[in-house]
Amino acid sequence: MTARHDGRVLVLLRRRPELRRLFLAHAVSRAGDAFNSVALVLLVFQLTGSGRDVATTVAFEVAPVLLLGPVAGLLADRLPRRRVMVAADLLRAGLAVTLALATGSVALAYGVAFGLSVGSLAFNPAASSLLPEVVDAEEVVDANTALWTVAVTAQIVLAPLAGVLIATAGVGVAFGLNAVSYLVSALLLLGLHAGRTPADMTVRGWKGVAAGITAVRTHPLLARLAVVQILASLSAGATSGLLVVLAADWLGVGPSGFGVLLGAIGVGAALGPLVLRSRIRAGDRRWLFGPYALRGGVDLALASVGNPIVAAGALAAYGVGTSTGMIAYQSTLQMQVPTELRGRTFALYDVLWNAARLVSLGAGGLLADAVGIRAVYVVAGLLLLAAAAVGWASPRPNSPLVTARLGD
Repeated sequence: MTARHDGRVLVLLRRRPELRRLFLAHAVSRAGDAFNSVALVLLVFQLTGSGRDVATTVAFEVAPVLLLGPVAGLLADRLPRRRVMVAADLLRAGLAVTLALATGSVALAYGVAFGLSVGSLAFNPAASSLLPEVVDAEEVVDANTALWTVAVTAQIVLAPLAGVLIATAGVGVAFGLNAVSYLVSALLLLGLHAGRTPADMTVRGWKGVAAGITAVRTHPLLARLAVVQILASLSAGATSGLLVVLAADWLGVGPSGFGVLLGAIGVGAALGPLVLRSRIRAGDRRWLFGPYALRGGVDLALASVGNPIVAAGALAAYGVGTSTGMIAYQSTLQMQVPTELRGRTFALYDVLWNAARLVSLGAGGLLADAVGIRAVYVVAGLLLLAAAAVGWASPRPNSPLVTARLGD
């Protein structure tokens, strides 16, 4: 089954040259991101020796999403999306080169982390909004499967290689490779025919930002999705950040065992969409919200069973739930939200997710210190089950989700 659906994705890439360009740009930039994510954390830790300063790097990456998210979504709807994506790639390439040439300043590392996040914040909603313009409606799920799989695979394969490269050649080389990846991505995107004209917006400025918020708030399913996203992020923020603590304190494994647990999540996330692709349906509540129930059950199992082998299998299932749910979510918004609102819709969900993620990281750390790491996973599991229940009670979506342009 996996080979058959993998072949279908490859056929789609061959048949759709615009998607192929988008896919290659996505693959190259994700490969660079794998090197950058490892190099940035290691650089800050080498310069400071402080876990708190490493955590501060995460804060600088999240801050732009909270401060600029709605504006970035408006840009993705207001300007030609291809232009936004190319500009974001060039910005990120320049920042990565700066850090490749000057690796001795923590302040510079924080500034680059902030700037790279700004670039991604502009790029991601534009790319997500552009995808339906390069494939037919029935091909959207396959296209999202291809993009998700290559991103996860790049992380699994290249993150360990990044560690080896940095150990032998230094962090500057890793940042240099990331800069090259952004330049290659920009060159590929320049050849796109899609995304050369802006969406047809009737309101601009802050009224345009407000229109995107109103689109989510006033539509029953979109509003329910927002609540579900917040509940899921309140869960996943803590469990993803504190998995290393669970591995050491409850499962009794060291760094190598922790690496195996992370690998299990990645393998599940990569294989899940390929194995289950024929069953995933955009707008289907079973695929939009069922994965939250699966992940909630995994968190409760992790809190109950201290066997690392069982934990690895459970985390692989968690990865399957994460990837299939994300593909269903992306495809639903892309197929049913009008093009002039897509950028703002995706950006708003990013803001909600990251705001709840910060709360989750802080509250999870306090709960782990006060009660123990198992309590964090119990609460997280219950939050995911609540997300599934809230989502399942939502109305069945019609097509399109938003039938009128707000602001007309």
